[in-house]
Formats: sequence, structure tokens, C-alpha cells
Amino acid sequence: MSYEQFYKLKEQPFANTPDPRFYFDGSQHAEVLTRLMHAVNTMKGLAVVVGDLGTGKTMLARRMLDALDETKIESALLVIIHSAITPEWLLRKIALQLGVEDVPEAADKVTLLTLLYQRLAELQGQGKKAVVLIDEANMLQRREVMEEFRGLLNLELPEGKLITFVFFGLPELEEHLAVDPPLAQRVALKCRMKSFTPETTRAYIQHRLRVAGASRELFAPEALEAVHRHARGIPRLINTLCDNALLEGFLLKRDRIDAEVVHGVARDLGVAPAPAASPGDRR
Repeated sequence: MSYEQFYKLKEQPFANTPDPRFYFDGSQHAEVLTRLMHAVNTMKGLAVVVGDLGTGKTMLARRMLDALDETKIESALLVIIHSAITPEWLLRKIALQLGVEDVPEAADKVTLLTLLYQRLAELQGQGKKAVVLIDEANMLQRREVMEEFRGLLNLELPEGKLITFVFFGLPELEEHLAVDPPLAQRVALKCRMKSFTPETTRAYIQHRLRVAGASRELFAPEALEAVHRHARGIPRLINTLCDNALLEGFLLKRDRIDAEVVHGVARDLGVAPAPAASPGDRR
């Protein structure tokens, strides 16, 4: 028997994968998504979302991609997995993702730019916007790559900009943007992802449990508080703690997860709780 069967769940509710079915439309995510959609619809050129590890940037990027109207927007999502990418690699990927066909394998930068400009102009003629989402944009650390983005943002027609980029990355992304001041000045919108409040953590946990098929409350109120404190409101850590707590609860045959179980798995995982607020902090 698995913990899913023991707690009568259809699936694991706290897997750390960007499954859109588990997307939590909390107030912060809803506000950031609204701002980003405004940037896209008005073709602002460059929008940036920064946040610490595990705050939900990747999930938000995928949610945004799903929310873009395919009949009006040609969109792509690129995930940057290392910092050694070249301008040519970047241009080739963007061109292919936006529908440029027959890109020569040995095409140089000028050829790639020409093909991409032609495709963007074609999309503009069709009344469609071009939008590229860049996840893990903090990996864009080379000045020549940042300069390439600046060059792409300079592609315009009298009707307006031909492409909009949305960067999702860790806070150091701001430092990398600063290596090319003209590009940093082109940031039209910047949003910051913050850790959850205790109320949001509780709603987040309950949401994921409902999606997974829970028909009753599986975490006691004090357990929810303990999860928030140990995870410091970071969604990825919340998932890890809750997943382990459900497994531990199953092994102990606990009908409901209590704070003791949460404290135990937090110790095992080496997750240090956030310091308790002092009376002065609560004012």
C-alpha cells in the first residue's frame, strides 16, 4: 500500500514538477500574471520576474504560456540550462520556436537575424504578436548574449515592437542585466515573487490536496503552521515537507498529519525553521 491509497488520494499531491493541474492561483500569482499579460498585450518589449529558489517562477511561466491565446500570439518557452550559450544558439532557438522553417545548420548571426526579422514581420502582418518566455534567465550571464536581446528589442515597424520577452530568474538576474545598461533600461515591467504568508501556505496545501482527490482535511491546523514555519513560505520546500509528512504519517498509521510529524520530517530533511517573530515584529 502507498500513502496515496492510505489517504484515499488519486495521486501524489506535492510532486515538485510544474504540473499545470496543480497551479495555485493565489493573489500574488494572479497579480503577477495580470501584469505580465498586460506587458504582452501592449508589446512592452521586456518584462522581468525575479524570485528566490522555489518561489514558483517555473510554474508561473508555464501557466502564462498556457494562458496566451494561440490565435493572436505566437509564443515560445525557452529554458536556459547553462551559462555558456552563444548568440547564435539563442537566435537559432528563438527562430525555430517562432516557426522559422529550414534554418541552415551553419547559418551565421546575420542570416539568423534576417530570417527571424522576416518571420516577425510576417507575424505582424497576420495580426499576431510574438512572445518568448525565458525561464532560468539568471543563466544568461554573458554580455554578448544580453546585447543580442537588446538588438532583437530594436526590431520595430511603425506599428510597434515586433517581439516581447519575459525573463524569469533568480534575483541575480538583475545583476546580469546590468552588464548591458541599455538593455536594463529597456525593462518595462519588473515583478518580484515573494514567499507565502501563513494564510497562503494553508490555502496552497489545501488546494493541492483537493486536486489530488482529498475528501477531508489531512493536515491538522498546527501541522499547517509547522509546515509554513519550517518551509519559510517557499512553495518548493512546502511540497517537500508535505510529501514526506504524508509518507511518515502513512508509516505511523496516522489518520491525520499533526505538528509532531512535520517537525520530525523537517529534522530528517535538515530544514531549519524560520525564527519566531518577536512581539515587536507583529505590530
